[in-house]
This record gives sequence, C-alpha cells and structure tokens, in this order.
Amino acid sequence: MKKEVVKVLKKYLKEEFSSEEIEKLIEIPPNPAMGDYAFPCFVLSKKLKKNPNQIASAIAKNIAVFEFEKIEPKGPYINFFLNRDMLAKSTIDKIRKEKDKYGSGKYGKDKVSIEFSGANTHKAFHIGHIRGTALGESISRIMEFMGNKVIRTNYQGDSGMHVAKWIWCYKKYHKKKRVTKNEEWFASIYVDAMRRLAKNPKYQDEVDKINMKLALNSDPKLTALWEKTRKISLETLEQIYKELNTRFDKYYFESEMEVRGKQIVRNLLEKKIAKKSQGAVIIDLKKYNLGVWVLLRKDGTILYSAKDIALAESKFNDLNINKAVYVAGSEQRHHFYQLFKTLDIMKFRQAEKCYYVPVTLVRLPWGKMSSRTGENIIYSTFKKELVDLAKIEIEKRAKLKKDPLEKRALAIAVAALKYSMLKQEVNKTIVFDKKEALRFEGDTGPYLLYTHVRAKNILKKTKKKVKTYHLENITIDDLEKNIIQQLSFFPSIVTKAYEKLTPSLIANYAYQISKMFNEYYQLNRVIGSEKERFRLALVESFSQVLKNSLYLLGIPIIERM
Repeated sequence: MKKEVVKVLKKYLKEEFSSEEIEKLIEIPPNPAMGDYAFPCFVLSKKLKKNPNQIASAIAKNIAVFEFEKIEPKGPYINFFLNRDMLAKSTIDKIRKEKDKYGSGKYGKDKVSIEFSGANTHKAFHIGHIRGTALGESISRIMEFMGNKVIRTNYQGDSGMHVAKWIWCYKKYHKKKRVTKNEEWFASIYVDAMRRLAKNPKYQDEVDKINMKLALNSDPKLTALWEKTRKISLETLEQIYKELNTRFDKYYFESEMEVRGKQIVRNLLEKKIAKKSQGAVIIDLKKYNLGVWVLLRKDGTILYSAKDIALAESKFNDLNINKAVYVAGSEQRHHFYQLFKTLDIMKFRQAEKCYYVPVTLVRLPWGKMSSRTGENIIYSTFKKELVDLAKIEIEKRAKLKKDPLEKRALAIAVAALKYSMLKQEVNKTIVFDKKEALRFEGDTGPYLLYTHVRAKNILKKTKKKVKTYHLENITIDDLEKNIIQQLSFFPSIVTKAYEKLTPSLIANYAYQISKMFNEYYQLNRVIGSEKERFRLALVESFSQVLKNSLYLLGIPIIERM
C-alpha cells in the first residue's frame, strides 16, 4: 500500500522528484489517529517556492483517490488513511498466495560466504558463542530470503597456542585420564592449563616447544594425540550446532592455513609490504591509525593475522564468491580492520567486498565470562539448566512422557536462547538472565512460540477450510486494521534487516505483532462470530507471518507448548 501512496504523490509532483526519492520521505505516524502514512512537505518548499503548509493543503485537495478513506493536510504534513477493505484484501491475499515466501525478494544477487561461530577445538563452547552462531545463521537466512546464494563457513582454531597449552597440560597432569567426548572435560583441561601457567610462567617454555613441534609436525606421538583430541572435540561441536538449528557448508581450519600463510608472508617481505622487527615479521599500519600487525613470532611460528590473509584468499578462490561477511567478536574489530587494510595494500582485488559484523559480549549477572579462568558457563551445562526450567513451565500446562517432554523443553530452551541473543542490536552488550529469557509471557522466544501455537490451534478448531472470505457487510475495526497494516509491513522490515545485517529488526517486529494478536484474541471471538471467515483468514495470515519471522531468526516452530 505504500506504493499506492508513492503513485498518487508522483502524479502531483511529476518530474520534481523520482518515485525512489518520494518513498524514502514517506513516514509512518507514531499514532494511527494521525493516519497510516505521512508525507512531509518541508523538502518541497525550496523547489516549489511555497510554504510547506500551503503545499500540503494543495496536494491533499488534488489527489483524493479511492485507495484511501481520506487524505488530509495537517500543518506541513499530508496524512493518508488507507481504505480498510483494500488494505485487508491486498495484504491477506498476498500472504495466502506467497505463504513461506511472503516477505522475500530478489534484492541481492551475490554469492556470499558468511563466516560465523568459529569455536576453537580444545576449548569450551559457551553462551557467548551462541550469540555469534545465532546471529550468523539468522543473517544467512535473511540474505538467502532476499535472493542471494549463501555459503555458511566456519573457521575453527584447531592449532596454535591454545592447543599447545591444552596438550601440555593433558600430558603433564592428566595423561592417565581417558580422552572423553565431553565438552566440560575438554574445557576443564584448558582452564587447568591457564591456572598452572599463571602460577608458574616458566612452564611457558615447555608449551612453546610443544607448539613448535606441532607446527613442524616433528613429533609423531604428539601429532597423533592432537589428531585424536581434535576429532573428538569437533564431533562435540557438531552436536551443539545441530541443537542450535544451524549448519555449515564449508569448514576451514587454522592448521590448513599455515603453509599458505607463511608463503604469503614471504611474498609480503619481498614486496617490502612487511618487514622484520626484533626477529618477528610485522606490517606497519600506523599511518592508517591501525598500529602494528604481527604476522610471525620471532621463533617463526605463524599468528592468526597471516592465517586470515590465507583464509580470505581461499574463500574467494575456492568458493567463487563475490562477497565475504565475517561475523565475529567485537573485541576483534581492530584485527579485522587491519586485515582489510592489508588486503587493500596487497591489491587483493576483492578487498572492498569484505564486511565485518561485530558480535558484542554476553555477560551474566555477575559479570564477564572467561574461558581462561573458568568464570564461564559451558553450553552443555547451561542448556541443561534451561531445559530443566522449561520442563517446569511445560508441566504446569501438560503432562508428557519423558521423550516428548525432553524434545519440547529443548526446543523452548533454544528459542529462549536464540531470541534473547537476536532481539538486541549487534553492537549492544547482553546481560543474559535465564529466568527472564524463559518466561512464557513478554518479550521472549517462548512467548513467540506460544503465540504461534495459539494461532494454529484456532485454525485447527474450525471444521471449515477458509478458501474464500468476504468483506461485504462487515466492518473492519481499528485493531483488525492495525494488525493487517503491521502484516503488510513485514516485507519492508525484512528489507531493512537485510540492508543493515540486523536480525533484531525482525525479532522486535515479531514481538510487536504477537502482542497485537494476543490482545485481539482476548477481545474478539473468532469461531462462531459473524466475521468468522474474515477473522480466520486474518489469523491464518498472522500465523504465516510469525512463522516466516521465526524462520529468519533460526527458531523452529513447535506444535504444542
């Protein structure tokens, strides 16, 4: 319907403004009593050399058309009140026709890799990783929904100092313990390593020797232990990804980037882009206000920086992509700016096609988490706590056998986790409160699932299939009109989320329409009312839009709460 507003304004403004310029100026009033759309005439004043109030009055007088109940000037604004029947029919018919594709588009034609999660082997997967995983999966779905070909990539740290510390600690203090497929056990070894190294820094020499042997592949027994523990650690992570309803098309590993990374460093030295400093190899980026970027340590071992250059090269060459999005922690912001600037200096032709989405910290009520100190909540432990809380809420409403209860509780727990991570803007630190996130009322994932179940239950209760509905002889009330209008906004919400790579816009939209629907349901009878067919069509349309919203957030719907 916004296009209709653009169309009638374009008739009056003719060549003064393009349709795109007009559409950008159109506003949605904060109060429905002020209209459905508003057009500010300030910007016309200079071109038309008239008072904006006069312009508003003149335009309103000349563009009255049947798509609108009324068009009225209000000071320097023109307020448009949509024809309720036309709004209802155009919106509901479009949703019922397009179903799961409603809101999608062909705005993007890129083949893009989205790198996210990046959980390291031999360390804990904690709730901070959940935010990056949830965000990357949601951005992937939004970009696909808008017409792009998306390749989900995961770059995992399976080599380097953290692995050397784990293996050092295991060999020195835990060798008699059997390596188990248990996330908590893996994390405990790393935490123990960090504590022992903090107490006695001299042990770092032993760690450095292990790191060097692993890098050179010079100790078969050490390499065998690394391969065994790496495999088990990756299998553990894969189960977590399955539970979080995400997947990856391509896995990259740090160990794979070492050889090419060192070749790139040699090339950079030859071209004098890099230089040696105190035995290490660096790139001086100070003139770009990006400091010094270290590529190789003085012992010759490679750092993340050089590996990331090799990774960028691999992505564009192997995957034949034309855009790369990195979804990674906000503490790595400086690192990615250094990477992108280095690619630019190297004349890497796709340097300008690399984008960074920062993932800010997740804090618990007592403060920041740390995998080094163990002041952290490991995913498996945290999941169990959330599932147990979800079971309590479910059992208040229904009695289930063990397996169905576990499955439903896990789905609700994951919805609570993912929604709480996605409803916040990407640059905002989250303080995660598990009891708040698991509430079945308010701005939570379980509330959205509950609302969808409620809408579907209404549709299940009727014996009629609403193939057709009629608007004759019924009055669409204000609340119905407001819901329909919000449903009509869904495609523009998705477009904004796509343009800004911000799933929070969809999350907040889903909550707002759910609130409106629940208010409507409390005040209005659907089945058996005089407006039954229309109201069933409205409920069906709402449930479809909420389903599409949840899909884009990576939250699976469930049949019952």
